[in-house]
Parts: sequence; C-alpha cells; structure tokens
Amino acid sequence: MIISGQPPLYMPNDQTTQSSFGSRLDEVLRLCRAMHDQQDAAAILRLVAKEAAGILRADKASIFVYDRERCELISQVTLDGQDIRFDARLGVAGAAVLTKQLVNVANAQEDARFHAAVDSQTNYRTRNTLAIPILDGTGECLGVLQVLNKHAGAFTGADEDIANILATQAAIALTSIRETSTNQPPRNDSAPDPTSQISTRDIIGTSTRIQDIIRLIDQLRDTSVDVLVTGESGTGKEMVARALHSNSPRAARPFIALNCGALPDNLVESELFGIEKGVATGVDRRIGKFEEAHQGTIFLDEVGDLNQTAQVKLLRVLQERVIERVGGRTLIPTDVRVIAATNADLLRAIERGTFRADLYYRLKVVTIQMPPLREIPEDIPALVSSFLRKNAAEFGKNEKILTDSAMRRLLDYRWPGNVRELEHEIKRLMASTRKTVVSEADLAESIRGTTVAQVPKDGHSSLKAAVEQLEQRMIREALRACKDNQMRAAKALGISRQGLIKKMKRYSM
Repeated sequence: MIISGQPPLYMPNDQTTQSSFGSRLDEVLRLCRAMHDQQDAAAILRLVAKEAAGILRADKASIFVYDRERCELISQVTLDGQDIRFDARLGVAGAAVLTKQLVNVANAQEDARFHAAVDSQTNYRTRNTLAIPILDGTGECLGVLQVLNKHAGAFTGADEDIANILATQAAIALTSIRETSTNQPPRNDSAPDPTSQISTRDIIGTSTRIQDIIRLIDQLRDTSVDVLVTGESGTGKEMVARALHSNSPRAARPFIALNCGALPDNLVESELFGIEKGVATGVDRRIGKFEEAHQGTIFLDEVGDLNQTAQVKLLRVLQERVIERVGGRTLIPTDVRVIAATNADLLRAIERGTFRADLYYRLKVVTIQMPPLREIPEDIPALVSSFLRKNAAEFGKNEKILTDSAMRRLLDYRWPGNVRELEHEIKRLMASTRKTVVSEADLAESIRGTTVAQVPKDGHSSLKAAVEQLEQRMIREALRACKDNQMRAAKALGISRQGLIKKMKRYSM
C-alpha cells in the first residue's frame, strides 16, 4: 500500500519555507500528537504521507509497503485509485529498501537507479527525491517513505533528519498493520493462473549482478530489440526471456520457445519456418514457430546448435523480416522479436567456423550475461526460501526450515547445475524428508561433501582467497543471525557499521 498525492493539512508560505530546523521539529511534534488521536494504523500512514510533503517543503510524499516474498513495492495512489506494483530492486525507493539506507538524489532523471516507468504510469515528472527505509525494532525493512520534488533546491541534511523521524513514526503503524495481517488466513498461491506471465519479480535475487539484469530488462520495456542471453545451463535464461517479453509492448501476443539443440538437423527448418503440403509423402501443410510468434516473441534456446543451413535462413529472417516455408515459393512477412540464448562460447564457435559471425552480430543487439550461481552465493537464501514455498504448495505440505549448518553447505557448494540444480535439491528435500527442520545430514551427498575452503595451488593466492571466503561467510552468518540489521551484525563482528558496509560492497553482497 502507498498513500500519496493528497494535499497536506499544513501548507507553508514563503516565510515558513525559511523556517529553522527547530520550528520544523515543532511541526513534527504536532503531527505526532495528531497521530495519537488516530486509532487506525492505515489512517496514521495517510496522515504521515500527507503531512510529510508540507513539513519537508516538497511536492508530494508517499509510503510504499515492502512485500518481501514477492520482492515488490506496493502502492495505492489516492488521486485516481490506481494500483502500482513494481520490483523492489528498481528505483530510488527500491535502493533504500534493499540497502536499508537513506537515499538522497538531487537529479532523479540522471540517476541510474531512477525508475522512470512509475512517472510514466502516474503522468508525473520527478526532479529530485528523498527515500527513507522504514525499519522495525529488529532492523527488518517494512517499506519506504519517499518524498518528491522539493520546492526550492535539493533535499538537505536537515531534511534527512526530519524524514528519518517521520519514517520512525510510519514504522509504528506498519508494524501494527503487519501484526494484524499475520492473524489473517494465508493467501493461496498454490494454484497460479496458467495464463500469468513471468515478470522481473519472478527473477529471484538481490545481488548486484541480478539487480543489473533487472534494471536492463526494465530499460528495454518500451522496445522490441533482439536480445542474446548467454550463460551456463540452469542459470535462468528462459525466465529472463519470458520477463523481457512480458515487460515489452508485445506482452499480449504469443511467446514461442524452441530448443534448437533438441531438434534433428532435418527438422530444424520446418520447425522454424513451416512446411508446405506434399513436400514428402503424407506431409501436410504446417506453419513454423516464426509464424506462430507473429507480432510476439520467439525464444531460440541453444541457438549455437543450429546447423549452417538453418543459420543462413535465420540470418535472412533477421535481415529482411520474411520467411519461406520448406517447399514453398511465397515470401511471408514476419513481425517477430527474437530472443536467442546459448551456453556456448559463440566467439570461439566463430573461430572454429561452426557459427556465422554475421548472425552473431545480428542476434546480439543487446546481450544479457547470466551469472553462474557460484558467483552470486548471497542470492542462495532467497532462492531457497522461494523454492521451499513453491514446493510446499505443490506437494500440499508445510514449509520446511533449513538449519544454519545446512544453509552453510548450500552456500559453500559450487552448484555446477546452477539455479536448476538448487531447485531440484529443494524439491528432493520436500519429497523425501518428513521432518520440518532440514539438517545438513538430509542434503545430497555431493553437497554434504563440499569442503569449506578450496585451497588453490598458488600459496599467495590461497591465503587471500581463504581469508576472503571466511570473511564473506562470517558476514552472511552475522546478518542472518541479526535479521539483516547491519548495526547489530557489525557489533557482533567487532567492526564498525561503515566497515561492514565497505566489506559488503567489496564482495558485492
């Protein structure tokens, strides 16, 4: 929920715009007294959002609620009742939620974190913004207070101090709402709409690598450019392709997927481009995947496995946007966005002569590189949590919990099969383990046998690698034990909070 857009009870004039920090504190105290007169938590949130704009001398203020399970920021704009939901990894508000740090942006339009889609949806232009995470007593993020477009200049340090006070007041109301909602019957997510589409919210992870991919997908939302998705098997290339499609102007049109590596050479062309009746005995006319995907998106998985003949014909389609069925003589116009994927090194394939260089450069208008899971271990807990929920619903069982030692094994394992292998391991645990708490002994033998520190042959690099691995593991464990409260985690580690933040940035955590 977001409450936004209403005029404040207090409208400052030119004289009050120049008021001191102390006089604005008086306004905050008046707001606090008004909040005490409210019995309803939602009414308190409306009051905070409505008054924050006036106190901070800004155009508008909003409160977003953070849905951790779906990694969404959710709002309700009261001017027109429009519902806004967007991926919490996008935008300045999302940056404040994920880092649990105040974010002050003087020029929103030039900031890489700015999420322009919300402005487009609300017909509003953001100049500058102040986003303050709303944290409960344990340090868990409940949402974010965002203030937009200060009347004069940019938001100052004094504005930040005032906004922090207001966010603390909002936290009290959000905590009350959350406690009330936990007493309500759980929502049933076990039977999703089969027609629903994959969005960026379905791509789990808050690592820097995943956030960059989410932002790129969002930046491409108004275009239909062709995209090449690369990465090892099991990294989620098709999910990214589906997210690209559902966030594009073609979302309402077909998404057609074809695994090029699973087709015999003699069937590739007919599958892609169709075949005319009578080409061979008993063959009827059949349209190909490109015609099925007309005005939509075709996803060509393992495009590097196409034979040379199919590569030539695919290049022609990309250049001329026409197809010709096998055995046909008619050129058929096609309006298709092509998203190709491969786990192969296409540049090396070009050197070997097995893949055409001109086709490669036609496909890679935009390239998205999917990271292997071993390079983003900080995303493993979120992935595990998501797979546990999904499989609990699928099997009709209660959700299981992993012990700290079991989670450490998952973090230390190299995951050659990437996210797909992790998902299959969680599914195996759900199906084969009756107890609610899953221990290290319940994990697959290959995972249990992982050594914590892999010692390289080079003695100098082995010490550095071992120390870095130990630091990262200790930081993860401290954050998990302190429920992501950075202040408490830093204290437990015996370092300053700023020192912890620097280490987390260095390790892209």
